[in-house]
Amino acid sequence: MEHDAGSRHAAGLFSSPAAPHRSSDGHALLAPVLVLNASYEPINVCAARRALVLVLKGVAMTEEENGHFLHSARVAMRLPSVIRLLEYRRIPHQSRALSRKNILLRDRNTCQYCGTVMASSELTLDHVIPRSRGGASTWENLVACCHSCNRRKGNQSPTEANMKLMREPRAFNLHTSRHIMRLMGRSDDKWRKYLFY
Repeated sequence: MEHDAGSRHAAGLFSSPAAPHRSSDGHALLAPVLVLNASYEPINVCAARRALVLVLKGVAMTEEENGHFLHSARVAMRLPSVIRLLEYRRIPHQSRALSRKNILLRDRNTCQYCGTVMASSELTLDHVIPRSRGGASTWENLVACCHSCNRRKGNQSPTEANMKLMREPRAFNLHTSRHIMRLMGRSDDKWRKYLFY
């Protein structure tokens, strides 16, 4: 893959006033952006707002754009769809931090009992083995759950509640992360060549 880093970095960020483009709204700043290591290896997904900050700080460069612009008083900045870090970052094999956000990301905002896909705000986390019965707050014991299933399960194990998990919960590792990136990339053709379709 050949890339002219200097020219793409400069030309990819700012537009001439005559260039046709789509105006951006607040939602465009929340759009997912694929983050590549300096080696072009996909390593993360972040919001367009964060990606733009990394580009403006000179930490990353824009590889692909999403067609939206962020307007300021004097310039219109192109919003990235794919960025690449300018310095190689060693990514530890340890998975991501255990957090509500990462559990929901791993489970793709899907209730692990009924299979309903919901907004993050409409989901809760369920301890597969309830805390009151010795269940720990670990990757293997926490799942995304809708409020209805959470009430139905109550202080029981899935077996006792006659409920079945869609899949066994596991730690968020590199394989899981890549799989999620590929799923997210289906809505953006520009990601495909970096995700080895």
